[in-house]
Amino acid sequence: MPDIQRNGKERAVRSLLKLAHGIDRISEFLGKVSIYLIIALLAVGFYNVVVRYIGRFIGQNLSSNRLIEIQWYMYSVIFFLIFAYNVKHDVNVRVDILYARWSPKRKAWVDLVGTMLILIPFCIIGIWFTLNPVMVSWGLLPDGSFGTWEMSPDPNGLPRAPIKTFIIVAFATLLLQAIAQAIKYLAVITGHIEVEAELQAEFAGAEVAE
Repeated sequence: MPDIQRNGKERAVRSLLKLAHGIDRISEFLGKVSIYLIIALLAVGFYNVVVRYIGRFIGQNLSSNRLIEIQWYMYSVIFFLIFAYNVKHDVNVRVDILYARWSPKRKAWVDLVGTMLILIPFCIIGIWFTLNPVMVSWGLLPDGSFGTWEMSPDPNGLPRAPIKTFIIVAFATLLLQAIAQAIKYLAVITGHIEVEAELQAEFAGAEVAE
């Protein structure tokens, strides 16, 4: 009977790890998307600067509010999409006076408790309080019907609803990655050495990238 229970727990942990690795792939994909968005952001910003000076020289306005808003929309999307990637690679600011000296299991315990008591509730609260303002931005009326989207107050500006929706996307992807990290911390606590090595490799890779 103990062997059966042990095997059952092991299968459960393996299933949870598959889920965690699936979430990891989503976060990695969003990180790569952010890289391409950075390149596009630089291109749009460069264009806006160049045509502004050319426009002054020839006396014409070659840019527009739409292009300017696209620039800061892209910056916002990059900021939102990178949340989950940062958590996966543990690139948050940390004062390692005590933490760096702890054993992997003790670190996993601290990270698990912090994730379960702080990060996951924070994401859920963020989604809860953001949902209604975002729906209103999409035109939700008090009677439950939908009207026009919230638009930029600037002439020729962009709609505000899509970019506000990315706030929920950011909290949702951060929540998923927090769950994935909690699963991996639990695996380390239960003696899965390969997961411990996986976490160390991810964190070391982030330090090298910095």
